[in-house]
Amino acid sequence: MKSYLIVWFNSEGAKPSEINQRLMSLGFKPIQGSHDYVYEWGKNVDVEEILRFGDRVKMTLQGMNAMFKIETIS
Repeated sequence: MKSYLIVWFNSEGAKPSEINQRLMSLGFKPIQGSHDYVYEWGKNVDVEEILRFGDRVKMTLQGMNAMFKIETIS
C-alpha cells in the first residue's frame, strides 16, 4: 500500500524546505506529479493504522501553518 500526500503551504508559515525535512523524517519521499509525497507501507494496513499515521503527520506539521491531504491506496 502507498499513502500519497498533498501539502498546501502558507506564506505566513514555515519554509517549504523545513516542511520537506520533517515529512522525510517520517519516511515520505518527495515526488513530482499530482501528489507531493509518497509513503510506501510495504504491507497492507487497516484504516486505524492509516489514521494513526495521519495523526503523526499532523503532529509533525503542527505550528508550521501548512495543510495536508492523505490518500492511501492498495
